[in-house]
Amino acid sequence: MRKLISFAALALTPGMALADAHAAATPVEYGPRPAYLVDKLPDGALKDKLAACMGQDASKTDFSIGHRGAPLMFPEHTVQSNVAAARMGAGILECDVTFTADHELVCRHAQNDLHTTTNILVSDLAEKCTTGFTAAAGDTPASAECRTSDITLEEFRTLTPKMDSADNTATTAEDYQGGVATFRTQLYSDKADLMTHAESIDLFKSLGAKFTPELKSASVEMPHDGFSQEDYAQKLVDEYVAAGIPASDVWPQSFNLNDVLYWVENTPEFGKQAVYLVQWEDGFDEQNPETWAEDFADLKAKGVNYLAPSLNMLLTNKDGAIAGSDYAMAAKEAGLTLIAWTLERSGPLASGGGWYFQSVNDIVKDDSDYLVALDVLAQDVGVAGVFSDWPATVTYYANCMGL
Repeated sequence: MRKLISFAALALTPGMALADAHAAATPVEYGPRPAYLVDKLPDGALKDKLAACMGQDASKTDFSIGHRGAPLMFPEHTVQSNVAAARMGAGILECDVTFTADHELVCRHAQNDLHTTTNILVSDLAEKCTTGFTAAAGDTPASAECRTSDITLEEFRTLTPKMDSADNTATTAEDYQGGVATFRTQLYSDKADLMTHAESIDLFKSLGAKFTPELKSASVEMPHDGFSQEDYAQKLVDEYVAAGIPASDVWPQSFNLNDVLYWVENTPEFGKQAVYLVQWEDGFDEQNPETWAEDFADLKAKGVNYLAPSLNMLLTNKDGAIAGSDYAMAAKEAGLTLIAWTLERSGPLASGGGWYFQSVNDIVKDDSDYLVALDVLAQDVGVAGVFSDWPATVTYYANCMGL
């Protein structure tokens, strides 16, 4: 039976070990969003298929990957964000991994994001930031930079997480805490809990989920106080070994190909599922091989089995419809397993979908195109999984399509 950590259990004992906070099995719940998106679809085969699944039982699926949990509405990389993602049926959960001043691994999207994801600027730790708060003045926006490597693990634990945001017009550190995107919310930010990487392993295991940790680029020069990049990559794997997690349940990720190759060569059981992350760069054309940085055959020959491009690299405009890109098909033909990121991170699509949909901006109409893009990724491109900021949508689609 699936186990989920309950919010009530977490509230019983502040600071309690996450692995000890267990609750009875909770069924997967979609909530209203998948039905809302299906209702918006234009009439046709996709709408008919997805509408016919309304009311059917929901179940967890590895096709649905929680991107930093469920950060459309919850502070990313918190206990609550990941519990929400698991309740939406995400079979795989993500901890973006970085390190503190004492080289302990924690879940943060970047080593230098504490000023936008926590209350550090209005805490006693503000003076430890790499760059303190500077007020907006004229055309110069407000700024700050606070790194996990600026503080120890003990100090990190004292911080309060918040929705990732900053008010660049702010003249005080307190006002800088604002700026939350209008399509997100602060309703679920109160008393959220940060996690170390080891705590995320305990939590995800208790939720019945698998693991996809991403080794983030360091903001400090490596090696850092004797802590090398190889030490960093090895420590990530070591924490799964120490927790007794089988390598088959872990997909370690990195944008740094050397990290991926380190896992392939030095921790081969984990390296089998190591994921090489790539993203759209200036000059990239999803239909023009001359603009592609990746040599798919070479990656495969070096032992890389998983490639995770951003959505815009996998989608293209074909005769006025969203379709799989030539880039996606070439990677697939080379034998690489594809994973897509990140659905539902763009907010409302009526304005074109921004960066994640830039290869199809001119034909994106509204939020129903999240489902159209998802269908293309699943059926035409054949991805193995999709990261989402709101996993219920991907879970619903996967259950309906039998993925």
